[in-house]
Amino acid sequence: VQLQASGGGWVHPGGSLRLSCVASGRTLSSSTMGWFRLAPGKGRQFVAAIRGSGRITNYARSVKDRFTTSSDNARNTVYLQMNSLKPDDTATYYCAQLGRQLITSSMGTEHSYDYWGQGTLVTVSS
Repeated sequence: VQLQASGGGWVHPGGSLRLSCVASGRTLSSSTMGWFRLAPGKGRQFVAAIRGSGRITNYARSVKDRFTTSSDNARNTVYLQMNSLKPDDTATYYCAQLGRQLITSSMGTEHSYDYWGQGTLVTVSS
């Protein structure tokens, strides 16, 4: 299993970015995909997650109504659309996968996932 995250970069506050995570070796339809972030001096934080069906999502309170995660099972790719970005969103973002569908209450726990991508850096600054 390999996860390849991309789409990070530098953006002004209020701007938008879309991250992508391509999964190989395991299909999305039977998986749960999570997004986490790691900022300097902070622990890894849950951002968002989506079940393979695409109908169940979960978001951290800090990003709800600004970020949206979606999946394209035909491309085995998940996306994280990030709008209204703030300097506090600056972090390295990681995608993670578990090869089964998690219950909602477990989707935000990093130990629920068994494969992780390499991370993509998002910098929000003026």
